[in-house]
Amino acid sequence: MTNDLSIRNMVKCFGDFTAVDDVTFDVPTGSFFSILGPSGCGKTTLLRMIAGFEEPTSGVLEIRGRDMLGVPPNRRPVNLVFQHLALFPMMNVAENIAFGLKRRGVGSAEIRKKTQQILERVGLPGFGEKGINQLSGGQKQRVAIARCLVLEPSVLLLDEPLGALDLKLRDQMKVELKKLQAKVGTTFIYITHDQSEALVMSDRVAVMNNGRFEQIGTPQELYGQPKTPFVAQFVGDNNRWSGRITESIGDEVMLSTDEGYTFRTRIHASCRSGARVNLFLRPEAMRIEPRDRDGLNIFGVTVKGILFDGANSRLLTVTKEEHELIVTLPQNRKFDHIVAGDKITVGWHPEAGICFGAEG
Repeated sequence: MTNDLSIRNMVKCFGDFTAVDDVTFDVPTGSFFSILGPSGCGKTTLLRMIAGFEEPTSGVLEIRGRDMLGVPPNRRPVNLVFQHLALFPMMNVAENIAFGLKRRGVGSAEIRKKTQQILERVGLPGFGEKGINQLSGGQKQRVAIARCLVLEPSVLLLDEPLGALDLKLRDQMKVELKKLQAKVGTTFIYITHDQSEALVMSDRVAVMNNGRFEQIGTPQELYGQPKTPFVAQFVGDNNRWSGRITESIGDEVMLSTDEGYTFRTRIHASCRSGARVNLFLRPEAMRIEPRDRDGLNIFGVTVKGILFDGANSRLLTVTKEEHELIVTLPQNRKFDHIVAGDKITVGWHPEAGICFGAEG
């Protein structure tokens, strides 16, 4: 497998502050790779170094095997799509797309041909004469991407490009971008703080925190097998308990929580008996009034409220010690009878939880 981008031991310092701290990764040719993390974690600084707008303090940066250090942005085989798109309002769609080709000195006949071809590839045939103000948000998004793709970059960089769209359009564009990337085959490197965007669209995702990559993996791996407490908390929703290990049984432990519950669960790394740990459990792993209780961790909760969201509806519950827990309402069983104030039993399988040693 060939790589369009290879980064080794990348570091970027601003004075005493290290924004990107010893980052190493490869992006295979033709893949959709996302860098996911909270604001201020260093992901945009990393993208700007790939684009050439920032020089790394140290490290190796190669695109298709070529060393890019010291190469100016306009000489790199990459293009960048910004959050606010930066389309020219005084130009029509075709003129926006042709802008980079004109600067390269491409002939007018070739420009017309390439512009028509790229508009068809992004699903906007016949849109060349339209003004930018005649387009919807999603159409503007595709024009901005077309303007970059027409230059045939090795890598397309996207810096939170859906951030300015409304929620429904953002959901539509997640699917559109994934389909578009698969269709055109260009390598996409996508920056986002929105876990849903990263999980839905990407082949692989790097979760970034405080300048470092916590974990790189498929969306399924990050969601189902988090390797650090940060990934467990940041990717998807989680319920959390704190407590101490009272007994180890292979890769499982008996955990006594601070509220006095005893749970059997998975452990990420070996921890001695008595060690403090944090337990993470997905809301959808919790079963309401389980029929078969064999081997489950069972306890009672009180329903505080119903968080209705169609197929994604959940219960907000509390234990008798006022420990809040979110419980997903399953679609295969009806629980319409549950109302706020009800006392119900919930349970979860030991395989569903995961423990990490408590920091400090």
